Amino acid sequence: MKKSRVFFIRADGAESPDLFGRKVKDVLVPTGFVEKLAPEDFVALKIHFGEKGNTGHIKSAWLRGLAAEIFRRAPRAFLTDSNTLYTGPRSNSVEHIRLAWSHGFTPDVLGLPIVIADGLSGGDYGETRGGRGRVASAKIAGAIARSDALLGLAHVTGHVQTGIGGAIKNLGMGCASRAGKLDQHAVVHPRIQKKSCRDCGLCLDHCPAAAIVRNPDGVEIDGARCTGCGECLVTCKYGAVKIRWDEDSLRIQEKVAEYALLVARRFPNKIAFINFLIRVTKDCDCMARTQPPLIGDIGLLASVDPVAVDRASADLVLRRAGGTDVFRKGYDIDWSRQFSYAEKIGLGSNRYDLVELK
Repeated sequence: MKKSRVFFIRADGAESPDLFGRKVKDVLVPTGFVEKLAPEDFVALKIHFGEKGNTGHIKSAWLRGLAAEIFRRAPRAFLTDSNTLYTGPRSNSVEHIRLAWSHGFTPDVLGLPIVIADGLSGGDYGETRGGRGRVASAKIAGAIARSDALLGLAHVTGHVQTGIGGAIKNLGMGCASRAGKLDQHAVVHPRIQKKSCRDCGLCLDHCPAAAIVRNPDGVEIDGARCTGCGECLVTCKYGAVKIRWDEDSLRIQEKVAEYALLVARRFPNKIAFINFLIRVTKDCDCMARTQPPLIGDIGLLASVDPVAVDRASADLVLRRAGGTDVFRKGYDIDWSRQFSYAEKIGLGSNRYDLVELK
């Protein structure tokens, strides 16, 4: 497999927003992404807006110049993310958008609307078939599935389940609907924790598959009927619906890579990725707290190949750490599996040429 090109600009989060923003725009230019856009294209800028209380997420001011340039080319561009599998302010579109506003992602700053891609409460998705092993079909958040172009904006961090989170995770897990996230995270359908259940009936009313039933022992989920939509997880006000988390990191990484492939296939010529190696932390931006950085800021990387840009990001982080694997030090996970497996199924290449821009 031939090498992919990854473009790199040194940057520091302490730089002025204008200077940093120019670098964000400049690192994307050589990928040719913007030039491929048409005025009628719906362009999804996939980003993580940061959990409430999190301070390490990508800052809105850094994207001002990039957003303006994309808007000039394609006025239907929008910022997007999908709702979370767990309950909280990012589990429904109304609170999710308000949280994004509180972190500065407002129209007056970026000139772009926010569209939460899987609808009001995570049930809007398009299904893509043709998986390569663990995933028969991907349930992709509806607004992303119906877009014409995709730009992934990923803050590279460690991760409790995949070891590292970057372009691949932002593409695979981040673009999935709630049902798609459940596919990747869990091995079987959710369960009802009876000691927490108040038998209020809300989950029964909201289950689209009529898979939740009352019996003499209490409320239960019928695994034969459950479609894994995850509606019960956010409907329950008492935390009685529990996910049976998949504890096999290698399996999760492979499922994320397969989802990423099925998402990427929807944008054969109009997809690109920018990775932010700024305030690289042990945990992802879903953590509702300030986290200390593992290393000093490095810069920005861009490519049309999500595997290459993630591999180059990991290599630069380890090099800055003097060879110490700071990701594996945080969680003893072989994070390289997602890269090797992603290459095996055809998502991209681990071989790259790093082109430093001045």
